Amino acid sequence: MSSKQLTYRQFAWIQFKKNKAALISFYILFVLFIIAIISPFIANDQPLYIKYHGERFYPAFRTLTDKVASDQVVNHETGDTIKFIFKDVDWRRIELDNVWWALVPYSPNRIDNYNRDYTGPNVKQRLLNYKGNMIELPSRLRHVMGTDKLGRDVASGLIHGTRISLSVGLLSMLIATVIGLFLGGCAGFYGDFGINLTRLQFWFIWLGVIVGYFYGFSVRKSIVVKALEESVFYGTFQAILGVVILILIVLVFSKIGRLLSFGRFLSQKVNFPIDSYVNRIIEILNSIPLLILIISLSSLMSGGSVAMLIIIIGITGWTGVARLIRAEILRIRQLEYIQAARVLGFSDIRIVLKHAIPNGLAPVFVTFAFGVASAILTESGLSFLGIGVPPDTITWGSLLSLGRAEFEAWWLVLYPGLAIFITITVYNLIGEGLRDALDPKHKK
Repeated sequence: MSSKQLTYRQFAWIQFKKNKAALISFYILFVLFIIAIISPFIANDQPLYIKYHGERFYPAFRTLTDKVASDQVVNHETGDTIKFIFKDVDWRRIELDNVWWALVPYSPNRIDNYNRDYTGPNVKQRLLNYKGNMIELPSRLRHVMGTDKLGRDVASGLIHGTRISLSVGLLSMLIATVIGLFLGGCAGFYGDFGINLTRLQFWFIWLGVIVGYFYGFSVRKSIVVKALEESVFYGTFQAILGVVILILIVLVFSKIGRLLSFGRFLSQKVNFPIDSYVNRIIEILNSIPLLILIISLSSLMSGGSVAMLIIIIGITGWTGVARLIRAEILRIRQLEYIQAARVLGFSDIRIVLKHAIPNGLAPVFVTFAFGVASAILTESGLSFLGIGVPPDTITWGSLLSLGRAEFEAWWLVLYPGLAIFITITVYNLIGEGLRDALDPKHKK
């Protein structure tokens, strides 16, 4: 098949595959996603399967859906009924008929009191067995990457931290991209003179912004905070819902202002310089160091959480996407097919969403890949400083911070540092591969 018979998407994929570094990085990223998804089954102090007094149990699966799952078993020798809650049982100290452990038999916050105070991966590790004897930890149960001061397993923290890092990077950039596409698309398509409003409608729009913020965020603050505490996705949904409420209220106030416009002064047409407004906001945000801005916003938010950190990084990281899509839309709006759509009477919303933005998305994908790497690095830096995420949340940055307190615990610096380095390098290489693959000059 010749290059002339290929679609742009097919040609871009072929070009991307020619970049071996980017392709290998893509496969590494895929593996990281798999690790993040199945992390509860890779690193868990609850066995995947046990046989105890002839009964079969699946603790890891039970505790995944019910944190306080419990069960009971009958001791056939004594006739006693043994009741237990899975999360409170240390299965290492019980004589089991059969057991299948996870690859890393520890949860990230599980404390091993007999291997605390920075137990290294190569030193002797201990276990108090079911007979009450202190023995050397079996190789299957060893802390292969050591422990921290409290006795928490570093390998388990790295595996579960993968989910947090990827979630922060992807979801925060998703929020930033949505904001950037909306504001940058409007700024590029309409400019300073593309939106003509009546004077009263102009005032009502700003009134709508105030009312929309009040009902979208101030009134719903407790709902959003509670949602953020429950889960990352639900909290992000509630935050996006607040933005939607704000936009709808602004649109309603705009319609009301248009209907109520009367008299020569109030009905006089004025321009809404959205391009200037967006550019001024971008300049203000870019004039403030990003890390300082995020730290300031984090300190204002009560009860830090991963979801809150995602939203903060998202609402402060949209400027690059907005400037890029604005420049693309400024170029695209002068092309013939946009002019033809105007002549055919298509609405501005249809032209922007169906024709302008889709044809300007190629460079946005590149910015998205680089932005995810930057967001992961920002989250790691904030976790290293102890800002943004709760203290009991194990992340790559928090593990690095623990290594700062004990310089001899090299495993607390080496392994999290390598994880951050590999992930950021992978995203940057994918971004470079996308930049080359989506370049129209290659097809020419």
